[in-house]
Amino acid sequence: MNEKVSAQLGVFAPFIGYTSIAISILLSPWFRWDKNALSDLGHSVNSSVASIFNGGLLLTGFLLLLYSVGALNRHAKWTSFFLTVCAFSLQIVAVFDEVYGRLHFLASVFFFISLVPASLSYALEKRSLLAIGGLVIALAAWLLYWTRTYSAGIAVPETISTSTVMPWILSSAVKTYHENKDLGSQPKQD
Repeated sequence: MNEKVSAQLGVFAPFIGYTSIAISILLSPWFRWDKNALSDLGHSVNSSVASIFNGGLLLTGFLLLLYSVGALNRHAKWTSFFLTVCAFSLQIVAVFDEVYGRLHFLASVFFFISLVPASLSYALEKRSLLAIGGLVIALAAWLLYWTRTYSAGIAVPETISTSTVMPWILSSAVKTYHENKDLGSQPKQD
């Protein structure tokens, strides 16, 4: 797969993830932001939208993995490694849904923790204020949740942390795509 296609997958992946989550929430009148975790939507026994939710996470993780190893690795080596770990761990969260209890919990914790080195590496490799800003907001959301500064379900810091990290991933994919587009338009040298 060429870099341009891989970069397009990096742009497309977040839309798949957020669309599947939004559809799952819309089809689940029982879901409450002040009570639930996002993973409650993926509980294969208790949720009628589990296939939508988990399928979306699986596909998002797969597309991010293809972007990371197919394009990002040539532009930000360490970020590619850590984003690959994030993408794989997102797939593990979907495969081992809440039915698996502690295994799901550990997979989810690992996924959210893996966002930290991915964001830090991108911030350092590309001098990205977007990545550092997103990481600071994500960490603040978790800190405020753990200290009970606000009352909400865990879905709130889950959503904030992924929503503030996703912009640098989208930005990196768009930049990677345009760098490859510019390279492709130049005449080949002998």
